Formats: sequence, C-alpha cells, structure tokens
Amino acid sequence: MIRRSTIAAASCLASLSVLFSQPSYAQAKPGTERLYILNCGEGVAGDISRWSPGVNVGKSMDFVDSCYLIKHAQGWLLWDTGVTDAISAMPDGQKPADPSATHWKRPKTLISQLDQLGVKPADIKYVAVSHTHPDHIGNITLFPQSMLLMQKLEYEWPSPLGVGRIKPEHPVTKLEGDKDVFGDGSIVIISTPGHTPGHQSLLVKLPKTGAILLSGDAVHFKSNWENRGVPSMNVDKDRTVASMQRMADIMAKEKAQLWINHDKAQRDSLTMAPGFYD
Repeated sequence: MIRRSTIAAASCLASLSVLFSQPSYAQAKPGTERLYILNCGEGVAGDISRWSPGVNVGKSMDFVDSCYLIKHAQGWLLWDTGVTDAISAMPDGQKPADPSATHWKRPKTLISQLDQLGVKPADIKYVAVSHTHPDHIGNITLFPQSMLLMQKLEYEWPSPLGVGRIKPEHPVTKLEGDKDVFGDGSIVIISTPGHTPGHQSLLVKLPKTGAILLSGDAVHFKSNWENRGVPSMNVDKDRTVASMQRMADIMAKEKAQLWINHDKAQRDSLTMAPGFYD
C-alpha cells in the first residue's frame, strides 16, 4: 500500500515537472527592443462632435496622426502608415469634402523619417494597420513586400470609401481575432471592432518602458476615452463600447499605458523619432 502511494506520488511529480517545463509565452524572453513614434500627419478636425456626438458641436480641434515603428529581434513592424506622403507636396494640405471632417497636412513624409533611422521599406517585415480609413493606410503601397496583418473582416469590408483599398497582390495574413505576432507575447494584435468591422489595436511590451496599448481609432482623444464616447461614423456602437471595456481590462492586467493615436496633447508630451522608447 505504501509502495503504491510512493509510485503514485512520484508519477504525479513527474507529470508536474513535464507540465511546468513546457514553453509558454510568459516564460519566453521578449524580443522587442525599441519603439519609434513617427509623425504621420497634422490636421484640424472641423467639427469635433463627429467624434463626441452632442458635445462641442461646431468646435474645431487639432488632430495628429501617428505611426509606430517597432524593432524586434525577429524583424521590424510598422503600425499604421498615416495619411499619404503625397499630401506633403500640397501647400495647403488636403481639404476634406465635408468641412466637419479633418483637414490634413503632412509636415514630414513617412519615407524621410524611415530614412533618417536608416530603415528602408524593404526592411519592414510586417505592416499591421488598425483599420482601413485613409489616414491609416495612406502609404500602404510603399511596402509591397511586407506581410500585411489585418482582420479578415476588415480586409473584406465593402467600405463606403471603396472596395480594393488593398491591392490583391499585396501579401496579407487575414486574422480572426488576436495575434501574438512574434510568438513571445511582446507584440500582440488585439481585436477591437466597432469603429470599423475589423478594427484592431496593438499591445507592445518594452523592456524598460513597460506595456503600451496603441489605440488605433478605438479611441480618438482623451475625453473620448474617459466618457466612452462613440463617434457618429462608427459602424457598431455596442461593439465600440465593448472594445473600450476590453482595452481597459487589458490595461489593468498588463499595467499598460494607453497611447491615443489622434490626441495631440498626449502626442506632444511624448518623444518623437529619432528618439525612441525601449
């Protein structure tokens, strides 16, 4: 009886040893090295109530558009591509057809900022986009060899802006939910639908800075986040609210900062490229 108990205990310990020796994302050494913030557009929103219905009706607001270049041990990832570089050649920027929308200017091209960092478009392994609005995919054609990471729902969405926003020959991985890009938990695409059908955000874990959640357009500015405001142009209000709650839960779990893509006040407080976060 004692011998059987001893054998059972030994067997149990062996099983536990195997279980805890299995590799896991939590045990893997994160390979994220640096994150650069790139200026991907400066604009003025004509009527801020487009993004906060019933609040600040008719008031304009400065907007920014950021892209993020992330160096990982396994390769470069670019998050969003901003408004098209062609706008930099327009003396008065690109005026919207709808005066309540955003009037964009491009003080620096994406290509020039990459060049300053010694990075060529061909060096970019992955381009991941939050969604397919023009201020986020304006330069997608500059990276024809990069693997595009986006939600299947977004890729196939017949947007009012026109089908064919992504060239069919562009290599793409169509996601159906979250994606641990490099398999070590350091860069994770988070599905946050609502603004568009396949909107996504990005969780980045840096060795010194810690965790950062890049909002995409799940949130547009600070008060939008604090009040859980849902822009009038969003495709699904309930999913937008659910996505913001999910983001809040992830931030609490990961002790993550929220970097809001279009929020100028926050952007102006951050270090822009060629400075970086590590």
